[in-house]
Amino acid sequence: MALRKVFQEGEDILRKKARPVERFDDRLAELAQDMLETMKEENGVGLAATQVGILKQMFVMNLGDEVPEELQGDFVIVNPKISNTAGEQELIEGCLSLPGLYAHVKRPEKLTLHYQDLEGKEHEMDLSGFPAVCVCHETDHLHGILFRDKASEPLFRLDAEGRPQTAKVAQVQDDGSEI
Repeated sequence: MALRKVFQEGEDILRKKARPVERFDDRLAELAQDMLETMKEENGVGLAATQVGILKQMFVMNLGDEVPEELQGDFVIVNPKISNTAGEQELIEGCLSLPGLYAHVKRPEKLTLHYQDLEGKEHEMDLSGFPAVCVCHETDHLHGILFRDKASEPLFRLDAEGRPQTAKVAQVQDDGSEI
C-alpha cells in the first residue's frame, strides 16, 4: 500500500465531478487501501477519491469510536447516493484539502445512504448526526463541492483547545491563500 498526495484547495481536480465506478477489481481495492492509509496518516475521518486525484465516485471513512458500534471501523463507499434527508443540523467542519480551516455548515440531521462495496454489492444505511455530516461532506467532494461552498459564515481557525478563534479568516482565495 502507499500514501497518496492529498490535493489542496485551488487545484482543479477538487472542482471536477467524479465518474461512477463500473469496474470492481483489484485496482479499486488497492486504491481504497491507499486512501484509508492516507486518511489515517493525515488524521482525517473521511477522504474522497477526488482528493487524491482520482475521478471515481468513491470515498473512505472511519468515524472513530464515539459512534454506534455498527458505524465503527473502516468503510469504503462506492457510487454513493443520498436520499430521504430530514431535519437540519449545523456542525463545525474541516477538510484535509483545506488544512487548518473550519466553518459552520448546515447539513441534514438524517439521511439514507445507498452505496456499493468493493465487490459491487449494494447496501443501504440510515444515518444521523455526525455520520450523516461526514457522508454529505465526502459525497459533495465527488461533485466538485467543498465545505466552504456551503459554509454559513466565513472560514476560521481553531485555538489550541479546539474552539473557534474570534478573529475569523476574512477571505480565502481559491488557491487556499488568505487575503
